[in-house]
Amino acid sequence: MLDIKWIRDNPKALAEALVKRGWEAPTASSEVDRVIAADEARRRHLTELQEKQERRNAASKEIGNAMRAGDTVKAEALKAEVADIKTFVQDGEARERDLDAALRDVLAVLPNIPLDDVPLGSDETDNVEVRRVGKRNEWNWAKEHFEIGEALQQMDFERAARLSGSRFTVLSGQIARLERALGQFMLDLHTTEHGYTEVQPPLLVRDDAMFGTGQLPKFAEDLFRTADDFWLIPTAEVSLTNLVREEILSNETLPRRYTALTPCFRSEAGSAGKDTRGMLRQHQFYKVELVSITDKDSSIDEHERMTACAEEVLKRLELPFRTVVLCTGDMGFGARKTYDIEVWLPGQSAYREISSCSVCGDFQARRMNARYRSAEGKGNEFVHTLNGSGVAVGRALIGVMENYQNQDGSVTIPEALRSYMGGMERIDAV
Repeated sequence: MLDIKWIRDNPKALAEALVKRGWEAPTASSEVDRVIAADEARRRHLTELQEKQERRNAASKEIGNAMRAGDTVKAEALKAEVADIKTFVQDGEARERDLDAALRDVLAVLPNIPLDDVPLGSDETDNVEVRRVGKRNEWNWAKEHFEIGEALQQMDFERAARLSGSRFTVLSGQIARLERALGQFMLDLHTTEHGYTEVQPPLLVRDDAMFGTGQLPKFAEDLFRTADDFWLIPTAEVSLTNLVREEILSNETLPRRYTALTPCFRSEAGSAGKDTRGMLRQHQFYKVELVSITDKDSSIDEHERMTACAEEVLKRLELPFRTVVLCTGDMGFGARKTYDIEVWLPGQSAYREISSCSVCGDFQARRMNARYRSAEGKGNEFVHTLNGSGVAVGRALIGVMENYQNQDGSVTIPEALRSYMGGMERIDAV
């Protein structure tokens, strides 16, 4: 959530930022006007409420003076005035809650402000490549992961569809073990070498947690909700970031770095027709998530560090990849800047996203009311939050299967995973 004081002082800058994010200029201007109008209505009411309370206090003193002076008529008139003010204040407190909610509602749908160095653009075609690592495998005989997995008889989409419908997969045998190995490898790397603390967080969360990280209210259709009003997490970012909600942290404890391997659940609303074959876009998948909680001065450097941690996963697996910085029109709702890491898939002859690392500034912290004590002793400030995939396990499995496939249909196990696979060097058909 954006700072309303900043919006009041910089309405033009906000409108320009919304246009950079793809809003039409008239829509951006009218939305900024709507936010400021909601804030002004709230501020006017608070001023009137304060004035009425001050008058009530003064009138209460005047009643005593009138009684001592024997002026019962004036005293009774003052008592009636105080009673009227009391009613106004009681009604005014309810009105204040309504105005607070109205302001929160208009602020809640505003996206974050891009950093100055984020490239301008409208969609993924305007993203800018930062670096490319590894030599791409470009075999004319390369197959896609689902062709490999089905031929090995260890990846079954038909049975999954009978169980759950489309966008689910049943893995079995050594491919199932390979996916498990990937998750364990990533956790071990991030906890033993990158300084992240492993967490086993809840997979079901309440509305406030989803609001805190920005999934609600804007993206409700992308989520799964239970009958008793819990939400299934679309990413462990939700649980991990909300660990510090409604807390005031000591500056000395920052940065805090968390990681978790969890299932993730997404409805994939709006993705009809996209990646319908295979495991690239699933309703349920595993991901190793990285979350950092920092002070305001450290978040930019932490963003580079987090991205390097995610890249290291692919380097250890010896998977070719490239890193791009997303343009203003392609960034996520809560991000100020995002790096996408894209793994090379020879079966598709394309780079596909496997990790997205974002710095959010204090945008999520304002929604969660998560703060820290300033090192200078100048009060409390909102923390800065970052999140990234370290990395998506299912997509890493796809990357391994396609880049380590052999012409005979087998899949070689990357060196980094063999200890997790009981020394196995390759997967053959059952």
